[in-house]
Amino acid sequence: MSTAEVQDGIELEYETFGDAAGDPLLLVMGLGAQMVAWDAAFCQRFADEGFFVVRYDNRDVGRSTKIESDEPLDVPGALVAAFTGGEVKAPYLVQDMADDAFGLLDALGIGSAHVVGASMGGMIVQAMAISRPERLRSVTSIMSTTGDPAVGGASEEAMALLVRPPAQSREQYLEATVAAEQLLNGPTIPFDAERSRRRAEVQWDRGYYPVGVGRQLIAILASGDRTEGLGSVAVPFLVIHGDADPLVGYTGGEATAKAVPGAELMTIEGMGHNLPVPAWDEIVPAVIAHARKAA
Repeated sequence: MSTAEVQDGIELEYETFGDAAGDPLLLVMGLGAQMVAWDAAFCQRFADEGFFVVRYDNRDVGRSTKIESDEPLDVPGALVAAFTGGEVKAPYLVQDMADDAFGLLDALGIGSAHVVGASMGGMIVQAMAISRPERLRSVTSIMSTTGDPAVGGASEEAMALLVRPPAQSREQYLEATVAAEQLLNGPTIPFDAERSRRRAEVQWDRGYYPVGVGRQLIAILASGDRTEGLGSVAVPFLVIHGDADPLVGYTGGEATAKAVPGAELMTIEGMGHNLPVPAWDEIVPAVIAHARKAA
């Protein structure tokens, strides 16, 4: 793993897979998730097909720069404001995180890349496509939404995960993470609790930073609706969404695909808000085919 300065004062921890001469594929993870949420074996599948894969920690998680602030976070207040038309004040926006991603590509000497984003990562790659489409070869947005509060809604149980108190110990974090991931997994695809716990151990050991998760969430809420901007995107665009997603409802994926001219919507039956191993055999070939078609 390495570190790159991507903007003034912002450094991102990243890791690569495959030959640097291959087609660049940037993986952008979601809310509070570290780069290890892109499983190494998942990344290797793309590397084995000739892609140069880059995964990284977003700002405010893992080993990347933390955006310190003396202002207290009010996540419940921000949620209320966002869904009642009020103003949400945030230390940074989704576009700033998109600019981080462009800065990482610059640091790696990559002029343009295929980008894949999951959840908040999907929002980030959408912002990338709107702001600097010439830097993108193709876009895949997974289990994400447009920012329109009328679509992609969460269940009450999933919404509660966003405002739960932070863990106070390693064991509490492990138990809470496994429970949350089981809820987000949905009832259809078998849930691998041991795998979830092993990844949670890695995330805790790399750097548990709950205040950063709160700032990322507020950034999402303050960034508004991207629907109009997505209407001007001409980059080849694939949307992947599970029909059992309890955190970002399936309507979020539908709305994203509808907003982007010519976008393709791929539905994964039974998939919740995660990237379960049984779904890799659908997701990986679809992303590869999409990228190669765009080339």
